[in-house]
Amino acid sequence: MSARDVIVVGAGPAGAASAILLAERGWSVTLLDKAAFPRPKICGEYLSPESARILDRLGVLKAIDEAGAQPLRGMKIVAPDGTVIMGSYPTTGPWPSHRDHALAIVRERLDQILVDRARSLPVDVRERHRVTGLLREGSNVKGVQAQDAEGRALELRARLVIGADGRASAVAAALGLLRPHRLRRMALIQHVAGLDGFDERGEIFVDPPDYAILNPVAPGLVNLGLVVPLAHARPFAGRLETFFHARLRQLPRLSARLEGMKPVGALQAMGPLAYRVKEPRAGGVMLAGDATGFYDPFTGEGIFTALRSAELLAEVAHAAIERGTLEASALRPYAEARREHFRGKARLTRALQFVIARRRLANAAAHALLRRPALLDLLMGVLGDFVPPAALFSKGFR
Repeated sequence: MSARDVIVVGAGPAGAASAILLAERGWSVTLLDKAAFPRPKICGEYLSPESARILDRLGVLKAIDEAGAQPLRGMKIVAPDGTVIMGSYPTTGPWPSHRDHALAIVRERLDQILVDRARSLPVDVRERHRVTGLLREGSNVKGVQAQDAEGRALELRARLVIGADGRASAVAAALGLLRPHRLRRMALIQHVAGLDGFDERGEIFVDPPDYAILNPVAPGLVNLGLVVPLAHARPFAGRLETFFHARLRQLPRLSARLEGMKPVGALQAMGPLAYRVKEPRAGGVMLAGDATGFYDPFTGEGIFTALRSAELLAEVAHAAIERGTLEASALRPYAEARREHFRGKARLTRALQFVIARRRLANAAAHALLRRPALLDLLMGVLGDFVPPAALFSKGFR
């Protein structure tokens, strides 16, 4: 068995970014994924304006532009009573963004670009390798047990294992860190054609207990995401397409917007969405992206969170490997930095989820935003990940 510095489990945005950033610092990295790329992935396929900064740092932004990523200059939000809010990412003010627009791109293309970038570096990329367990010595993780593309058992050793393998993280599961969440919702995602008139904006339809997001991800192609209570979908197990289309017809404003819609590809479903993950207490192991936990999406923060958590992780991991100390205490600054960085956005996301689950409150919030365009600008900046949430709470609600 040969040892390397780092094994990254999962080659999605968090894993590929972690592998790229650590390989650029000179560490030997093996990147494992159970899938062969490109592969389908359920996702809202939204990249906030601040995501562009990290993608540029990773050396992939130009490739993403050339792949046909669609610019989004804001969001159209339709409240339950039909009130329409047109929010734009602010282009002036004390918090400049890397770009003045967000991006939307089919997830298969994004992930392939990131994996190709990792492969262009000294990263040992191994597709169709499934991690089945962890190698341990005392309280520290020292590598992974895996199966290769032919189903042969492998043991791969490393100084550091990074679990970036998403909501079904084999690394987090092996450490006993996964916990259920009280929020029980399901996302149904369908690519559709036949819709136009987006004018470089995504569209959100709020109609409690549901909400839906339309995201134009390529010319003539739209990502349609519908989030519903899991209990409402459960009786339709095995008949989710029937449930999906019936539910769309129950939402009158969304249904009118979808006139002429033609499904493209298969309907994808995931639920329950939210779950919790405890911090690792073992040394030699870190978690990134959705492997650290997940909350119901509304503000499209998933890919940005994955990329930013990889940046924070790489800083701490690099210093720890350089010192030759990978005990849990040496890696703890990463968890602290992640909590500090994402705390404000997490509070806003939970507040928004509380509001959009209540019809009267959602209508009142929409009317308030129409009366206060400066507040709407701040909110859009926070959703774009370049305005600190504290600015919204300190200035917006005075």
